[in-house]
Amino acid sequence: MSNRAWFYADRGQQQGPFPEAQFRDFIARGIIRADMLVWTDGMANWQRAGDIPGLFSSAAKPPSMPGRMPAMANADGASLSVDFEILEFTGRLLLFLVALIFIVPLPWVLVSNLKWLTARTRVPGRPDLGFTGEPMTVLWYYLGAVAAIIVLHFVGGRITNLLSFLIEIGLGWAALRWFVANLSSGGQPLGLSFSGSYWAYLGWNLLGALSTITIVGWAWVYTAQTRWICRNIEGTHREILFKASGLEYLWRAIVCVLASAFIIPIPWVARWMLNWLASQTVLVERGVEADA
Repeated sequence: MSNRAWFYADRGQQQGPFPEAQFRDFIARGIIRADMLVWTDGMANWQRAGDIPGLFSSAAKPPSMPGRMPAMANADGASLSVDFEILEFTGRLLLFLVALIFIVPLPWVLVSNLKWLTARTRVPGRPDLGFTGEPMTVLWYYLGAVAAIIVLHFVGGRITNLLSFLIEIGLGWAALRWFVANLSSGGQPLGLSFSGSYWAYLGWNLLGALSTITIVGWAWVYTAQTRWICRNIEGTHREILFKASGLEYLWRAIVCVLASAFIIPIPWVARWMLNWLASQTVLVERGVEADA
């Protein structure tokens, strides 16, 4: 018996994840029928349960009387994961650095990298995660903001430096909203949105900048900011939680900085850190808190 987790759809609502033994018990009891859509890791799309070879035959026995729906398995939530090839990541990283230098190609390179990374992120219950954003959507806004920052930089002065900082924060906030709104699954938009305000986003970044005075306090600030971002993603029936602690974030960041000083380990360190961040992002049924 494998340890795969299964999901099924009932009256338009996704249920799961369930261990395979429990999932097959649902089949035997008649809770899951052959005409229901199901999905597990490794499947490209949702399929009718009856179309999956061996699923019903191995669990074929007289169904018991249907009772109440069992409680959801894995109350701690299902975590995300990400994985990619080192050589491909290295090439994309170098291309991104070149785009930063020349500025104009950056939107195209950024969108390409986002699509590549999103496709390599596994979300339980969301097969074929994708990103549908296009560079032309943000090109003129991006170029206008960059031009404004450059002009303000040459003008100089405290006021212009403040305005430049506010524009940079605005770019980050707008990019976050744009990214969330363009996430898809199986080629279909997920209909997500980010509801956090610009002023709250600005406040988090100011707090992060001030926390550098404490040398280590920034890790707790950025951990709390990530939780705030997750709480403000709307449009999904499951709640997105970030369960990492500031201390966990801190020591991993220190390892990344030290290892990156040797240049060559950077791709491996980046994959290690990204996979950890993904594993700390969990999806739980609303009203259920994941253990920190």
